Amino acid sequence: MKLNILVVLMLIASLLVSGCAENGADEQETVPGEEVEGEAADESAPVTSETIVIGTKLFQESYITAHMISLLLEDRGYNTDVKENLGGTLVNYEALKKGDIHSYVDYTGTIYSQILKKPPLEEWDPELVYNESEQGLLEEDGIVIAASLGFENAYAIAVDEGWAESNEVSAISDLAPYAPDMEIGTDPEFATREDGLPQIDRVYGFTFKNYNPMVPGIMYEAIKNDEVDAISAYTTDTRNDLYELRVLEDDKNALPPYDAAVLVSAEFEEEYPEIMAILAELDGRIDSDTMRQLNGEYDIDKRDARDIARDFLVDEGLISG
Repeated sequence: MKLNILVVLMLIASLLVSGCAENGADEQETVPGEEVEGEAADESAPVTSETIVIGTKLFQESYITAHMISLLLEDRGYNTDVKENLGGTLVNYEALKKGDIHSYVDYTGTIYSQILKKPPLEEWDPELVYNESEQGLLEEDGIVIAASLGFENAYAIAVDEGWAESNEVSAISDLAPYAPDMEIGTDPEFATREDGLPQIDRVYGFTFKNYNPMVPGIMYEAIKNDEVDAISAYTTDTRNDLYELRVLEDDKNALPPYDAAVLVSAEFEEEYPEIMAILAELDGRIDSDTMRQLNGEYDIDKRDARDIARDFLVDEGLISG
């Protein structure tokens, strides 16, 4: 009897030792931060679970470029939120400084004159305006240009093509005899900002009879319906052609260059260098003709801004689709 009990105990001990050996072979202990053999770390994983918020101004181009930023980041695993129609220049810029948004697209001429309050140059030099804008943003407010998109969307004065042909008007200076009797429709900022109508007044020496500020879509509809005589047009807007408008030559170089740039805070740049590298992929990707075409898809074809942005990024090989 004692012998049988001893045999059973020895058998149990043997089974326990065998089980421990098998577990040791299957479960390799790892040190935190050390990779298990055969399991590589995912280097493309997002560095943050924070939602990246992108602001926009009040027109189609701003929506499209904001969604380009959004989709590019989402393709790399980041969460994003686009705030369409957040407001004008200063609304977006203040939101960026406060951290309410992480990025938005603005223009060098606007940065130079409206944000940094620099006086107009006697002769506008796009490279000088870009450099002054980049340096001023960083020094004054800790804001960084993450990418220069490659196109310029400048302000311009546009009138009806038929009227321009009849009155032989091709440049802004040709408006001098007509302006005192003309009403101009402008976007919400152009009428009062220093690089807008006040600059036209200073350089060309005439003032329009009246100005009517309105959101860009309504502004273009107003000149289409003969409710205003001229507008502060955008050079990348396909409605200039669609509504048969003549964009007048700025023959006295009154209006500054407006190169599109992606803005973020210096704090964001320091915290998320990986995201900065992603945004840099947009640098120089869009020329003015391409942006005009994309705007046309929104205005004429009535396509969604996000779909337009997605197709562009896929065509450029920046996202998988």
